[in-house]
Amino acid sequence: MNYDLIVIGSGPGGYVAAIRASQLGLKTAIIERESLGGICLNWGCIPTKALIKSAQVFEYLNHAAEYGINVQGGEVDFGAVIKRSRGVADGMSKGIQFLMKKNKIDVIMGTAKIKKGGKIDVKAADGSSKEYTAKNTILATGARSRELPNLKQDGKKIIGYRQAMNLPEQPKSLIVVGSGAIGIEFAYFYNAMGTKVTVVEFMDRIVPVEDEEISKQLERSLKKTGINFMTSANVESVDTSGEGCKVQVKSAKGTETLEADIVLSAVGITPNIENLGLEEVGVKFEKGRVLVDDFYKTNIDGVFAIGDIVKGQALAHVASAEGIICVEKIAGHHPEPLNYNNIPGCTYCSPEIASVGYTEKGAKDAGYEIKVGKFPFSASGKASAAGTKDGFVKLIFDAKYGEFLGAHLIGANVTEMIGEVCVARKLETTGMDIVKTVHPHPTMSEAIMEAAADAYGEVIHL
Repeated sequence: MNYDLIVIGSGPGGYVAAIRASQLGLKTAIIERESLGGICLNWGCIPTKALIKSAQVFEYLNHAAEYGINVQGGEVDFGAVIKRSRGVADGMSKGIQFLMKKNKIDVIMGTAKIKKGGKIDVKAADGSSKEYTAKNTILATGARSRELPNLKQDGKKIIGYRQAMNLPEQPKSLIVVGSGAIGIEFAYFYNAMGTKVTVVEFMDRIVPVEDEEISKQLERSLKKTGINFMTSANVESVDTSGEGCKVQVKSAKGTETLEADIVLSAVGITPNIENLGLEEVGVKFEKGRVLVDDFYKTNIDGVFAIGDIVKGQALAHVASAEGIICVEKIAGHHPEPLNYNNIPGCTYCSPEIASVGYTEKGAKDAGYEIKVGKFPFSASGKASAAGTKDGFVKLIFDAKYGEFLGAHLIGANVTEMIGEVCVARKLETTGMDIVKTVHPHPTMSEAIMEAAADAYGEVIHL
C-alpha cells in the first residue's frame, strides 16, 4: 500500500506527527511494534505521574494532623497503587487508538525496517511480513533504559524504569543509580511509600543539569524525608548471588558495600536505532543519534527522524514539537526551527523542579552580564496556607537589555508554572515586563513576579 507519510513509532513524537500530517491532508500510516503511545504513555511520563500521585496522597494522609485533620493511620496497598498506574496508562493508550481512528490514520502493528526507494518492510508478531511504500518516512523509534557494563539489568534485582513501575511487591530497600529526573522521581516515590532509598550519583551534585542552587535545595528537601544521597560516587559492581544485592560503591571516602533488595539503574537512555535498516539505506548517524537538519531531514531524501534518536533533549514535549515542525515542512509550510534553549524541563518529585533557559553559570559562561532575582516560597502566603513552603523561584535576566535568560523553580506545582516563563521568553518579554504584569494573589505563581522584582530591586514581600 502507498502512503504520503509513514511514521515508525507511536510515542509522543510519532503519534503527534501522524495526527498533524493527517490534518494537513497527507495519507498517513503509523507503525508500532508494541503499544500505541510508546514508552511515554505506557511506561514513562504518564504511569510514573500516577505512581507519584499515590505517593503524594499517602504523604497528605501522614501529615493530615498538620492541617487540623485527624485521620487514622493509613497503609500502602502496593499492588493497588501499581494497578491504578497501569490502568491510567492503558486508558491513555486507548485514547491514542481513538485519535488514530478519528484522524483516519492506518495503524500497522509490527517491527519496521526501511529499504531504499521509500519501501518499508513490516514483520508482524506471527512472523509474516508485508511491504509498504511511502513518499516520506519519519523515524520516531524513541529510546530505552541505558545499561552500564558493570550494571547489567536482569529485570529482577537490577532493574530499569520499566520494571520499577511494575514490581510484584514493594522492596524494603532500594538503591537508585543516577539522579536525573527518572532516578529522582522513583527515589521520591519509593521513599514516600516506605522503602529505604539510597541514591548514588556519579557527578558532584544531584540533578546535575539543573542550576546549582536547585540541586542544593532539592537535596536538602529530600534528605529531610529520609532519602540518603551519595554524590561523586560510582557503582563498581553488584553481587546478586544472595537474597538481595551487595553493591560496591566507590567515592572519595573509599569503597564501601551497600545492601538493598533491588538496584534501579537510572543512568540515562539509549536511542533505538538498531535493526531499522539505516546502514542499508545509507542514513548517517553519529554516537547513536541520527544526523538531521533543522527540519529533521536526514541525508537521504524522504527520510526524516525526530525525538530521542536525534539531537536535543530526550523529552516527550520536544519529540512532539519536532514531529509537528517536521510534518509541516514536508507539507510545504514554513515552520520556524525549534529553539532548544526554550525547552522546559520538569522533575515531578516533591518538591517539584521546573526550569528553562540558561542556568546562572551557563549565562555567565555565555558572556552575559546578569541580574538574578529570587523569591522563596517561605514568603508566599499561598505556600504558607498550603503547607508547601519549601523552595523558591530564581530568575535570570540580561543586565543590559533585560532579556529573560532563564528560570529555575523548585516547590509545589512549579511544573504547572513554568509554561508562563516559556511563553514570556518566546515573546521576548523583558524582566520589567514581568514585574509590571499583575499576577493573582494569593497564588504560587506570583512568586515569578516577585522574583523578577527582586532582580530589579523592587521586591515587595521580602
